Amino acid sequence: MTDRAGQRRVVVTGLSILDPLGGDTESVMTRALAGESSIRLHEGEDEALGMRTPAVFFDPVDFEARLGKAVCRVTDPFARLALLAAREAWAAAGLPEREKTSDPRAGVHWGTALGGINTFENGYRAFWKEGRRRLSPMSVVMGMNNAAAAQIGMHFGLSGQASTSSVACASAAIAIGEGYRQIRDGEMDRMVVGGSDLPLALGVLRAWEAMHMLAPCDDAGAPRACRPFHVDRAGLVLAEGAACLILESREVAERRGAPILAEISGYGASNDASHVVRPDRDGQVRAITAALDQAGLTPSSVGYINAHGTATTEGDATEVAAIREVFGDELAARLPISATKAVHGHAMGATGAIEAAITILALDRERLPPTAGLDVLDPACDGVDHIRGAPRKATGIKAALSNSFAFGGSNAVLAFTRSGGH
Repeated sequence: MTDRAGQRRVVVTGLSILDPLGGDTESVMTRALAGESSIRLHEGEDEALGMRTPAVFFDPVDFEARLGKAVCRVTDPFARLALLAAREAWAAAGLPEREKTSDPRAGVHWGTALGGINTFENGYRAFWKEGRRRLSPMSVVMGMNNAAAAQIGMHFGLSGQASTSSVACASAAIAIGEGYRQIRDGEMDRMVVGGSDLPLALGVLRAWEAMHMLAPCDDAGAPRACRPFHVDRAGLVLAEGAACLILESREVAERRGAPILAEISGYGASNDASHVVRPDRDGQVRAITAALDQAGLTPSSVGYINAHGTATTEGDATEVAAIREVFGDELAARLPISATKAVHGHAMGATGAIEAAITILALDRERLPPTAGLDVLDPACDGVDHIRGAPRKATGIKAALSNSFAFGGSNAVLAFTRSGGH
């Protein structure tokens, strides 16, 4: 089944979001719709150098029980999370645990900003604090950024390709977009795509602290620390996370009777080419426009945008300005928008996959999540229809966008349509 210019249509047949609080994908979506935050106060283990900061982090996970000792001996936690997310999404897509033979028409494209940073940080700690002189001989393969993609490929027998995108907080969105392109262009039939990151390593936290971009809080204020578009927003909240989508050509999915959650119909990417930190409206405009053009969507057919919305002063206002530029003031004023980082935090390279999955579920269920805690809007972020308070019913919604804008000026926008078509 092909679309414009002979391109194949690409659908999402399974997805997962790992719940850091011990639930499942449904738990994450329930909290997103209710505007219930997963943010808690994180206290570093190192008494001398550690820091207290609001964050989203996993309750202890028994990886050995779920993945086996052999896998855990050769993987960093970011790859373990990736495997758990991929297994859940694979099962949701109705696929067998492992094909009898490897499939050269199936591959994986994963996103991560930091990869196995915790393996390397633990190595430094072992040397300088504990006085050890040797590390595990598996440290390199545990810490490398493509470890998650390699493990997923081996687990499911995906011999078509195993690639990794490491593009700061656009990593997973780009991984999803590139997986979509490969199926659309006929190179692959099925792709496992998504992202995972655990950015709460001490060195990472201290680096973000030095940039004065982390939201402050006390014990009681942690759940409301991330407030995108709010007049009093004061910075982002880092999060551990992982999410996965199973992409297939529509023909392959229909032939096996797979569930179809949504169609990924467009992907736009751009580079600001202007500043490594400061967001650029024009670059974001190009990415949004490219996604709409690829999807064959008019601005009026978009019924929801899951905004990048990190709760930084400049970033939130720039994104709203870009949306208003693309959609025009009249349409933008009626366009429902929310930033779900207010509940799940900023999981760096995994965030684009988490937000894509939430966008798909919102589209499928016709219920749009609010921006949690947005009781007083910053006038600089006005001009769009911010979803506040309660989730919004969106009967008949046809299409939605998920925005990811990264340091370095890399932008990625994904366009999703309801499974019935445009």
